Amino acid sequence: MFKTLRNALKIADVRSKLLFTFLMIVVVRLGSQIPTPGVNTAFVQEWWSNQTGTAFNFFNTITGSSFTTMSIFALSITPYITASIIVQLLTIAIPKLEELQKEGEEGRKVITQITRFLNIGLSVIQSVAMAIGFGSQFLIHYTWYNVLMVAFIMTAGSAVLMWIGEQITDKGIGNGISIILLVNIVSDMPSDFRTLYTTFIKGKPIALGVVIGVVILALLLALVVFVIYLQDGERHIPVQYAKKMQGRKLVGGQSSHIPLKVNTAGVIPVIFASSLMSFPAVIAGFAGFNYTAPTNIGGHIIKMLTQSQWCNPAQPIYSIGLLIYLALLVFFAYFYTSITFNPIEVADNMKKQGGFIPGIRPGRPTSEYLENILNYLIFIGAAGLSVVAVIPIILTGLFGVGSSLCFFGNSLIIIVGVIMETLKQLESMMLVRYYKGFLNA
Repeated sequence: MFKTLRNALKIADVRSKLLFTFLMIVVVRLGSQIPTPGVNTAFVQEWWSNQTGTAFNFFNTITGSSFTTMSIFALSITPYITASIIVQLLTIAIPKLEELQKEGEEGRKVITQITRFLNIGLSVIQSVAMAIGFGSQFLIHYTWYNVLMVAFIMTAGSAVLMWIGEQITDKGIGNGISIILLVNIVSDMPSDFRTLYTTFIKGKPIALGVVIGVVILALLLALVVFVIYLQDGERHIPVQYAKKMQGRKLVGGQSSHIPLKVNTAGVIPVIFASSLMSFPAVIAGFAGFNYTAPTNIGGHIIKMLTQSQWCNPAQPIYSIGLLIYLALLVFFAYFYTSITFNPIEVADNMKKQGGFIPGIRPGRPTSEYLENILNYLIFIGAAGLSVVAVIPIILTGLFGVGSSLCFFGNSLIIIVGVIMETLKQLESMMLVRYYKGFLNA
């Protein structure tokens, strides 16, 4: 990683992209510290302290704690994530969107535009709901003007973050939205480490504290290494191209391969599954519904969807939510891969180019072969993601480590995944630059 960064800094074009990305990150973090005018931050802090152990910890993590301070970036990119989930799901239900998905770059531009408008709409709904729902407690002066002003500022903040993410993708090092999410999570991780220290090490004898600290670091290192192998693992499908006559020459006959990643969907299943699981509890919290001591079936359902309630020996029934979460992980892994990799299309392209997989007939047998291997790899990748995500949840339930650690595994997956994708982007930029230099020479 450090070697890639060092080599990247030697290239002026890549160096300028890195500088631009860094400046955009600084803007994101500065905006996360500017409070929204007209909001009673004291009430927000008090209200937040009463939400400990709920799904709001996930919301706070991916916003980089800007939600607790009600900054101008309080909504962060959560509306954009929700909009992306909705649009991706609608590609199955609406044939027109499915056609756009298959039209290449132009179709993706239209889908991106739809996601932008939906992001704005969701931001308006969320900001207005908070301003009206909390009323005079949330706003210093509860008037229609202040409601509109706060809604406008928070919606604009979400739109600016979306724009910054797109600028990082176009003019920076790529993966703009993912990088903003990464920065927000990293900024909130010191509190997780502080929770680990307070729970397991503070107050213990020095020798015991050192041993516990080493065990925790070893576990974290093992998880990081596991995620790296999971993100980087590939299976190469050999492809042989038949020889054919072009004019008077016999061309072709070369060998190649199709790289299929073990974790084909990357960090998308984790983000989507966590967002969907936390959404009902977040809405219930905004509506003032107290589900920490539920007295009806709705409260039990909300509590079941809250990660901090899982794996608790005193209330094992709520661990059903963990099974739902794992099912969503697997579903989104298969779903996202299905819209990004089409075995039938790959098999048809291979057939047109005279390619075939040794031992497999071209056409439908090839597509079925690729689909079977892909399903196998997706299951392994989803199982690996589940292991990393579940370990902190089990620690939280069994040892009462703290609700914020429920999302430590998810955060680790996102951090490692985004860093690896970004490094690959840098390597590809340097490779293109070297090729250009070779051609110009």
